[in-house]
Amino acid sequence: MSEKPGVFPHGNVEQISEDVFMVRGSINMNPVVRITRNMAIIREGGELTLINPLLVNEQVEAEILSLGSITHVMRLGAFHGADDNYYVEKFSAKMWAQLGGTTYETPEITDVLTEGGLLPFSNAQLIELSGSVQPECVLLVTVGNGLLLTCDAIQNYGDYSYNNFLAKLMLPFIGFPKKTIVGPIWLKYMTPKGESLEKQFRKLLELPFDSLLAAHGTLKKSDAHRAVSDAIEAAFSEK
Repeated sequence: MSEKPGVFPHGNVEQISEDVFMVRGSINMNPVVRITRNMAIIREGGELTLINPLLVNEQVEAEILSLGSITHVMRLGAFHGADDNYYVEKFSAKMWAQLGGTTYETPEITDVLTEGGLLPFSNAQLIELSGSVQPECVLLVTVGNGLLLTCDAIQNYGDYSYNNFLAKLMLPFIGFPKKTIVGPIWLKYMTPKGESLEKQFRKLLELPFDSLLAAHGTLKKSDAHRAVSDAIEAAFSEK
């Protein structure tokens, strides 16, 4: 088994809605900056899918296992994957991801994510942000009034919890205010030269959702559709 990566500060399992959970945590970007990182968990028929996986301590891992069996790991963005190997190897979980990512080339993808393709659970729809330099997708889960799960492309900051002190100071000045945003760093590096991803983002506004959980930031429990619409307008109005 691969060496277990470091465990960074994180919380306990929190329930979002029936059979949908999350764990809020963090990751060190460098020796002095620690930022947020979130994992979503979907349960169906006793099987768990970990989305944007986050390594946790033994106590919280036991909390997760009390919900069901870790059977699937899902990567929504090519820049996230540091902890995928741990769960795939320890629990013999299937690895779901889009093809074409080069940041994390292990574990081997066993199930390819495609728009409109099969998923390890029902009541959900995957949408690809086609045309980005590396693959990125979002997941619409039809629970409540709709929950949108994202990776880096769309983020929400209700507060700066789980960021360390230096990150909290920096975030407002590098494009991460306390609101819903299109990830500015992701957009810069994932947009092909001379092109725009605006149409890919605008198609998300056709989806019915009221809540948002991104791989960074905080859960937005309601009014997420309006917030995402405002974020898209802000990101592309000057382009």
